[in-house]
Amino acid sequence: MGRHGVSVAALKPVADILAAGIVLLAIGWALSLQRQLGLNLYPQQFFAGIMFFTLPLAFLTLPARREVLRNHVPWHDIFLALVAMGALGFVAVGYPDLVLMIFARPPEIWVPGAIIIVLLLEALRRATGWALVLIILAFLLYALFGDVFPGRLQGRAQNWQLLAGYMAVDSNGILGLPISVASTVVIAFILFGVLLGITGGSQFFTDAAMIAMGRFRGGSMKIAVLASGLFGSISGSAVANVVGTGVVTIPMIKRDGYPAHKAAAIEAVSSTGGQLMPPVMGASAFLMAEFLAIPYSQIVLAALVPACLYYIALFIQADLEAARLGIRPVPKSEIPKGRDVIVGIHFAAAFGVLIYLLFWQRYQPERAALWSVLALCATALLIGYRGKRPSLANLFFSIARTGHSVVEILLISAASGIVIGVLNITGLSFNLTYLLVQIGGGSAILLLGLSAIVCIILGMGLPTLGVYVLLAALVAPALVEVGIEPIAAHLYVLYFGMMSMITPPIALAAFAAASLAKAPAMATGWAAMRFGWSAYVIPILFAFSPTLILIGTPSDIVFAVITAVLGVWLVSSALAGYFTRLLSRGKRIAFGTAGLMALVPAMAFEGALLTDVVGVVAGLLLMISEVIGARRAASSEVAP
Repeated sequence: MGRHGVSVAALKPVADILAAGIVLLAIGWALSLQRQLGLNLYPQQFFAGIMFFTLPLAFLTLPARREVLRNHVPWHDIFLALVAMGALGFVAVGYPDLVLMIFARPPEIWVPGAIIIVLLLEALRRATGWALVLIILAFLLYALFGDVFPGRLQGRAQNWQLLAGYMAVDSNGILGLPISVASTVVIAFILFGVLLGITGGSQFFTDAAMIAMGRFRGGSMKIAVLASGLFGSISGSAVANVVGTGVVTIPMIKRDGYPAHKAAAIEAVSSTGGQLMPPVMGASAFLMAEFLAIPYSQIVLAALVPACLYYIALFIQADLEAARLGIRPVPKSEIPKGRDVIVGIHFAAAFGVLIYLLFWQRYQPERAALWSVLALCATALLIGYRGKRPSLANLFFSIARTGHSVVEILLISAASGIVIGVLNITGLSFNLTYLLVQIGGGSAILLLGLSAIVCIILGMGLPTLGVYVLLAALVAPALVEVGIEPIAAHLYVLYFGMMSMITPPIALAAFAAASLAKAPAMATGWAAMRFGWSAYVIPILFAFSPTLILIGTPSDIVFAVITAVLGVWLVSSALAGYFTRLLSRGKRIAFGTAGLMALVPAMAFEGALLTDVVGVVAGLLLMISEVIGARRAASSEVAP
């Protein structure tokens, strides 16, 4: 202790207890322990309990200036942590009475409400920066002064005391849908991901990726694509995934001869794609299921084909780039032996348990994840990986580590509830939907283009979950209004929101990868856009023809998927400038045109079947001609 505050080391046990409290409370709720104890609690009391641990933990672990590494926690941060605990504890305990007094506006509801909002926004600023905080402040200002806005944007102005109480206590505010998903499903899946790291599962998947891809040309790049995709699908942040896997993959790719900006770009695109790949999708899949009121398994199935096409495009480009640059496979000495890695197959079994319980037994996602956690712990203790087994202490520590990992997601989720609350209480949601449809003139094509631009702009600088909540509330309803399938509309805004991570001028994932690779930031961003081209095209296609999200007859779906894979291959070849040999400019244009035509699903519009057939036939002819041409060229070189 001292005049500067309390040392970080001294407060670490307190922080770990708070972090463990978050996870243990979530596990208890998922297992319905409160009912077994005879407690009839509102869900909002549980959410307030989660925030009771989360907000103080944020002030004890996150410095006021993000770039500063502090050795002491200042007294004012300890004070803020205690105030946060007091306000949230008061709401959690008194919720049954407080919820009935929102519109009466007594001090006992708006005082803790105002405190919670202010402290939440400050904690969010420390965790994510100013971008999301400024957006939420703009929404709060709209709620207070919505009546001064012109035309269709005019809203119902709210009394500030009513607004404070409503946001802190009502089920449409901070204690609403986003925090509901984050505090149940997301915590369980993050615990699963943390345990994979502690038990050696992460190393197993990296080793498996090296065995699967290391012996092929461009193996290092393909390892990055596979490893980052696997980890990113569980991770809740594209940037965190870049940092976590990029420290290993980027130097490996550079060492094999790839330019630094391309090494960074492929890592950024691979990590960003993890946010679009089931099962977790940056926690958006669970929230999407709640927004659309459909089973989570339906979201996973709909998202699967577009995500696979995304990674197919990446793999093809990695392979063709390697061929064009003459990149060799990973040295055999660096590839682990199969007999050493096969013992880790039990990690895949834990995923098998998860998939079985989700899709066949129809378990709730959080319960399925907890059973998978139990299976993972049991097999890790019994079998281990490469001669190592985790200790019981390590497994127990994973609970606190998970709590620390989910702080940012919980803060974003709670703050996102403010956006939803403002949309509900002011009528802005309906007004904005009407305005977007009006600007689009009722044209789906125009509205999709406008929405894509809005999604990329709004997504700049925001984490995955914040991007999705904002766009699902503001943009998706307008797309549904012009006749697009609701699930297609929500996936559309998620895709373009995530593309802000690799689209200059503010491309957080690309810039994070560039810093690791010591590459120019903007050059990395432009290269990332090229590698991630499919994510700018595929959402438009499934918006017009939902066969690519598995809505339609089996024959239509199979035909759409096969032609889409061929289209992805052709366009990727055009962008790489290589198929079996270097492509001339004319051939690149021909490959790209045929690929785009093949990509268009047959059900997209009247006459699209003809476009599809022409693209497929032309593409196959181009591929055959290049194979024959390459063989002839090789024969002429061999001949004396």
